[in-house]
Amino acid sequence: MHRVLACDDDPDILDVINITFSSEGLEILTAKDGIEAWDLLQNESVDVIILDYVMPRMSGLELCRKIKQDPRLCQLPVLLVTGKGEQEDKLMGLESGADDYIVKPFDPKELLIKVKNLLKRTTIILDTNPLTHLPGNNTISEQIGKRIRSKELFAIAYVDLNNFKSYNDKYGFFAGDELIKTTAEIIKETCLTIDPQAFVGHIGGDDFVFMTTPEKVETISKKIIEVFDKKIPEFYDPEARKQGFIETLNREHKPEKFPFVSISISIVTNENKNIDHPAQIAQIAAELKRKVKESGKSAYLKDRRSR
Repeated sequence: MHRVLACDDDPDILDVINITFSSEGLEILTAKDGIEAWDLLQNESVDVIILDYVMPRMSGLELCRKIKQDPRLCQLPVLLVTGKGEQEDKLMGLESGADDYIVKPFDPKELLIKVKNLLKRTTIILDTNPLTHLPGNNTISEQIGKRIRSKELFAIAYVDLNNFKSYNDKYGFFAGDELIKTTAEIIKETCLTIDPQAFVGHIGGDDFVFMTTPEKVETISKKIIEVFDKKIPEFYDPEARKQGFIETLNREHKPEKFPFVSISISIVTNENKNIDHPAQIAQIAAELKRKVKESGKSAYLKDRRSR
């Protein structure tokens, strides 16, 4: 249950917010001024804050600035409620860090919609990989569950890089991050060009996932491999490009020659079998991953088994 802090010196407005939001399954905490709201935030966890613009002791504008300057609270979305409709006041509110605003008198349903949108937006931001800006594990899990429940045909492809550790060890983490970002762009651009409805997520590190339809998944996979293999030499120094490999320490701390980074794609579909749990997808993908990596080069493998 999401918790909403509503701060207003008008008890009638707090009552309206409480009734409207509680009926939608939201838990409401209330405060009558900025000082009381600030004290409450020191001890209570909330997901979004509604602040009246003008209040005694500490205004909503002042409290909003205080919240956005606090490292512990700055990610909290803030919605300002004001009786002032002047453009200058709206701009001051947004400049203070407010994420949205609404003008009194307001429709409680409109306020509810604005708060729900802020909650959705914050959930997406917090579950976005900071390096690639792709959705993270929570969203990935939701997307997998959505496809399983729909009973429609789907294809879920797990993507990871081979020999990435050796590249990271040779060229450093900054270069490794650039390679990860480029990989993310290749996957995303290829998927959305071929299937605008595709989903692309970043599991973490050099592991990605994309979801599409069975009839498009192999076309996408082939194109990702083609673009990746063409691009990857650019990440190596001239000597390595000439040799076709790099030399660095292996896990036993002994010098070893490593080929260029390649990309593996493991494809799970429900074309030939019934899939009703995410664990089935994970198990099949793990089996495919072991097999596809045996080739030692960029490749994809699609599960075509009936059970």
